[in-house]
Amino acid sequence: MTTTGRRKESRDTRDGMLLFLGALVAFASYDAFAKHMLVTTAPTMVNLGRYTAIGTMAVVLLLRHLRSEGAAAIAPWRHPHQGLLILRSLMLATVATSFMTALVVMPLAEATAIYFTAPLFMVALSPWLLSERVGRVQWIAVGLGFAGMLLIVRPGGNLPVWGTLAMGLSAVCYAMFQILTRRLSGLVPAPVQFAYMAFFCLVVTSVPGFFVSHPTLPDLPTALLLLAGGGVSGLAQLLLLAAFRRVSAATLAPLNYLQLLMALVISTVWFQRPPDGLALAGIALILAAGTYLATARRTPRASLQKIQETT
Repeated sequence: MTTTGRRKESRDTRDGMLLFLGALVAFASYDAFAKHMLVTTAPTMVNLGRYTAIGTMAVVLLLRHLRSEGAAAIAPWRHPHQGLLILRSLMLATVATSFMTALVVMPLAEATAIYFTAPLFMVALSPWLLSERVGRVQWIAVGLGFAGMLLIVRPGGNLPVWGTLAMGLSAVCYAMFQILTRRLSGLVPAPVQFAYMAFFCLVVTSVPGFFVSHPTLPDLPTALLLLAGGGVSGLAQLLLLAAFRRVSAATLAPLNYLQLLMALVISTVWFQRPPDGLALAGIALILAAGTYLATARRTPRASLQKIQETT
């Protein structure tokens, strides 16, 4: 590689990492915003604001994609991989619904830590769903990560059972979302995946609202605030896409766990809900296991080589 090429690669790596860190800050900020809004606003309304904003972004991106492709563009509703696109979108819609519902009663730090077991589930499921080989050391890391989760949700602890189960469901579904994202990588353009995700999340996360006998609609200032928060969440996803265009996902994956540390600080400082000693130990185990799996290079096609953040 020439000197010019090395400089360009170095510049792209720097810019990609900065964009990725910006995305993590935006994700952590939105989670804190959602936790704050859930005190007075129903989870359905928070998700409605979020995916209305993201859906608007998705329409713009999709129209730009179709215009650039011209006659070669495949109509999104006739895509040959429509089944996988729908399943992937439903997985993320389940994540959004269960995560927001659990966040009503769960402390932010513990909730985020349970959610970040998704890469562990991804590795555990990959031999059956992706035909990938998982080494012994990787299995040990997965086991340690799950042990960390047990320290957080230990019997006799003060975390609500149904909130813990909902957050666990969000982690499993997010792992499935990641696996399906990898299956579709290179087969479906990013704007099409983004549009499917935004539409299905908007529809599915609104369904619980129909089971409320007297839903409380937010006033105009609150609705605008929810849309602005959704814009922050959408911006995080766009920053993520921009980062992945410059740097490989394998390089960025270990940085994901900075979001967990941000959630710990926000939960302690903003919400005055610091985790206890055992929960901190559990968070540390999840962080260590996830970081190791994200950086493991010895196993061919390591399970987190192409991990992507799109929620």
